[in-house]
Amino acid sequence: MSAISVGQAVVLGAVEGVTEFLPVSSTGHLKITEGLMGIPVDDDAVVGFSAVIQVGAIAAVLVYFRKDIVRIVSAWFRGLRSREERHSHDYKFAWWVIYATIPIVVVGLAAKPLIEGPLASLWVVAGSLIVGSGVMWAADQMGRHKRGEDDTSFKDAMLVGSSQILALLFPGFSRSGATMSTALMLDLDRVAATRLSFFLGIPALTGAGIYELKDALGTGAGAAPLAVGTVVSFVVAYASIAWLLKFVAKHSFNAFVVYRLVVGVALFGLLAAGVLDS
Repeated sequence: MSAISVGQAVVLGAVEGVTEFLPVSSTGHLKITEGLMGIPVDDDAVVGFSAVIQVGAIAAVLVYFRKDIVRIVSAWFRGLRSREERHSHDYKFAWWVIYATIPIVVVGLAAKPLIEGPLASLWVVAGSLIVGSGVMWAADQMGRHKRGEDDTSFKDAMLVGSSQILALLFPGFSRSGATMSTALMLDLDRVAATRLSFFLGIPALTGAGIYELKDALGTGAGAAPLAVGTVVSFVVAYASIAWLLKFVAKHSFNAFVVYRLVVGVALFGLLAAGVLDS
C-alpha cells in the first residue's frame, strides 16, 4: 500500500505547484495539507514524496526560462574554452549559481536529522510563516528597488543563495520568501529579485528531489502517486510562474505578507485546538 493515494497526490501536486515559487512556503502548505488529510507529516515516504514532486515545479522553471537557461549554459561552456568569453555576465552568473548552491547543500546534508525530525513540526511552520512575513514586509519597505537583473553581482548571488538555508531549517519561512526578501534588501527591483530566486532554486530543488527519489520509492510512496503528483506540480507551477512575474511587475509583496500572517495565525489556532496534529 502506498503511503499517499493518487487522489491525495493530485491535491498535493497542485499545492506544490501553486506555492513553490510564491513567497508563502510550499513546504508549510504541503505539511498543512497533509495534516488536514490525515497524512503523517514526518513519515519518511511523505517527506520523500514532497521532495520528489518539487522536480515537477523545477521542470516548469526549466521550460518557462528555457531561452535564458540555454543562453547562460552556452556562455558557461564557451567561457570554459575561451578566455574572452569569461568576461560576459552570463558566464559569471552561471558560476555564481553553482557557488551559491554550496551552502544549502552542506547545511542540508549536515542537518538532515533535524530537518526531517524536530524542525518538521507544524508549530515550527506556523511560527516561521509569521516571522517570515515580518522579514518580507521590512525588506519590501527598506529596499530601494533600483537595481535590475544585469546589475547583480557575486555578492548578491551568495547572499541570496545562502538565505535558502532559512527555509531549509525553518519550513514555513519559504525559500522564495527568503531569497526574494534578501534580494530586495540588496536593492534589486521586484522582478529581478523574483527571477534571481527562480534561477538559484533550480539546482537546490532539483538536487533535493533526486536525492530523495530512492528513499521515497523505497519507503512506500508509490510510483503512481509520485508520477501523478509531479505532473500536476509541473502544470500548476508553470501557470504560477507566469502569474507571479506579471504580478510583481506592478504590485508590492504586501498581499503575500497578509496571507502568510493569516495562515500562520490560523495554523496556531488549529494546532492549539487539536484539530491538527503537529
